[in-house]
Amino acid sequence: MAKLKVGILISGRGSNMAALIEAARAPDYPAEIAAVISNVASAAGLELARDAGVPTVVVPHKEFPDRESFDRVVSAELEKRGVGLVALAGFMRIQSPWFPGHWKDRIVNIHPSLLPAFPGLRVQQQAIDAGVRISGCTVHFVTADLDSGPIIAQAAVPVLPDDDADRLAARILRQEHRLYPLVVRWFAEGRLSVSSAQVAVAGVPNGATLLFSSDP
Repeated sequence: MAKLKVGILISGRGSNMAALIEAARAPDYPAEIAAVISNVASAAGLELARDAGVPTVVVPHKEFPDRESFDRVVSAELEKRGVGLVALAGFMRIQSPWFPGHWKDRIVNIHPSLLPAFPGLRVQQQAIDAGVRISGCTVHFVTADLDSGPIIAQAAVPVLPDDDADRLAARILRQEHRLYPLVVRWFAEGRLSVSSAQVAVAGVPNGATLLFSSDP
């Protein structure tokens, strides 16, 4: 069976991109990384992708008059490579409604909080300021509303009394690198279905879509 082709969109260092590339090296992994696209020519993740033998494309957003025209060019780059799933990995562009509409239920994102808590930016500091005891990360389908698409899976980590934003971010990032490849595997295996904004994972108990870590 042919492997699912995944396109990854990045704007920076691409650590989650690297986790997906590494997972795809396994012979039994059901997906391959077809391309990495960035809106920033200097994004560090581009060099990592090239070193791994993954094709890269730069589409500078500043060259376009509006978000949708940029999104349509990015989409065309993905489509000509046969991409079946788009994975956002630190892609720092708010997309026009057209893009998630065109890729409906075929575009995912990973966010460093337990959504719907703490959407947007400065997420770890938001968690610390709120005094929560548990934070984590969420992989969700992308919709036109920021950080609010159907939740696929989450990973939880403790928020420790002496945490600052950087320490908490590092703890969450380790779980992001576990969770994202797992969700892409489920998608590639055809296990995900969406109904009324709820995601079911065939063959996986509901409790198994929430990972817990005691890693300090």
